[in-house]
Amino acid sequence: MRELRHRCRRLILGLALAAGPLGVAPCGSPRPDPHPARPLNILLVTADDLGPQLGLYGDPVAATPHLDRLAQEGVWFTRAYTTQASCSPARASILTGLYPHQHGQVGLVDAGYSIRGRPATIPSLLKEGGYRTGILGKLHVAPEELLPFDWVGPGAKRMHEVAFVAERAERFFARSGVQPFFLMVNYTDPHSPFPRQVKGVPARPVEPADVVPFPWQAIDTEKVRKRVAGYYTSVARLDEGVGLLLAALQRAGRAGDTLVLFLGDQGPGFARAKTTCYEAGLAIPLLLRWPGQVGPGRPVEHLVSVLDLLPTIMDAARLPVPEGIQGVSLAPFAAGDPPDWREAIFSEFTAHGKESAYPRRAVRRGRYKLIQNLLAGRRVNPYGDVDGDVAYHESRREEFRGSLPNTLFRRMRRPPPEELYDLASDPWELRDLSRYPAYAAVLEELRSELRAWRVETADPLLDDVALAALR
Repeated sequence: MRELRHRCRRLILGLALAAGPLGVAPCGSPRPDPHPARPLNILLVTADDLGPQLGLYGDPVAATPHLDRLAQEGVWFTRAYTTQASCSPARASILTGLYPHQHGQVGLVDAGYSIRGRPATIPSLLKEGGYRTGILGKLHVAPEELLPFDWVGPGAKRMHEVAFVAERAERFFARSGVQPFFLMVNYTDPHSPFPRQVKGVPARPVEPADVVPFPWQAIDTEKVRKRVAGYYTSVARLDEGVGLLLAALQRAGRAGDTLVLFLGDQGPGFARAKTTCYEAGLAIPLLLRWPGQVGPGRPVEHLVSVLDLLPTIMDAARLPVPEGIQGVSLAPFAAGDPPDWREAIFSEFTAHGKESAYPRRAVRRGRYKLIQNLLAGRRVNPYGDVDGDVAYHESRREEFRGSLPNTLFRRMRRPPPEELYDLASDPWELRDLSRYPAYAAVLEELRSELRAWRVETADPLLDDVALAALR
């Protein structure tokens, strides 16, 4: 992996130093340079608890015209992942380019977790590089002195007011003048609880009759549908907010020199998603619009991570990438020139809120995914009703005894030491293959790869004493 990062960085440096065009696009026209002479402004937009529940990802319920249009103006990644399906750890990974067990923020700020040491962060690097830095919405990463924002706007409580958010962002754009800027806009939607309307947005809330329950929960009841409808209502408000934000950027005259990145920090706040290593918790939307890129919009199927955001932003800012960063710049994808790329992607979970820790590690390669539950058999997973989700409790009703949802949620609460899934035939991870002899070779290969990653990245939970000491 280290050799891959070095190869990619050499490629990026070569592109940046090239005297002529970067090559010839399929139509014969010069390929645009994603590294203009002047550093780009950066607009980094996050949605709280948003998986790929967008129209452009084929979601059957979501109506997201503004985000769909943003994707068509750039590239969107169909296999993008967070590092941990928990807010503070995931956001710390975005800001540092490190895995949670490396940066140390392995659980929520509210539960006392924070970054260890003094790693470089996106705002600290950009500030040193001459940028004006700002944030709207929650930070949820500690300690704040590692994240030097010049301007701090309203926090999470007002981020449902999407017209207000766009107005405040437009002020930031205008007051930045000729200085390059970095603005991080952190929407609260679609985190629970799900307000039905905020100042009339959305105009038409999603109703329970409009939704299809999430396939990775495999349960359909009135209570489940009501909560899923609330989630999609929040997604609709988020989409309208992003549309207003991009319109504000356009009015400010900065759309042509601003890199726009949009992503979810982790999947929905529902059981078998957030606080797990299942796909529903780790898979996120990631959209990138780089001025002057090859168009029109294109999907990218490579495995990418939130770890790739820091080096991508450093490329746009024409600043060096710190040593030790685990991600690789996405700039070549914006130029239509994808490099050799990773074939496997890793994720983890240690803790979330004040519940006891329940550590897991996971790797995906090709069609297969391995999850290791490090305390299986020693402790019950405490994250059954994350964020007030009702699906786990609904699955325990008598009518579901022995059913698929009952089996899935029992496995979630009391998982085996290992879980193996074939994501090509079973994208919702309904059938654990870890005990089938036919998959023994696949299982052993992924075990070896997961252990090598844990050793390379100095996972402290390789130490049995440290694992046993978790609370």
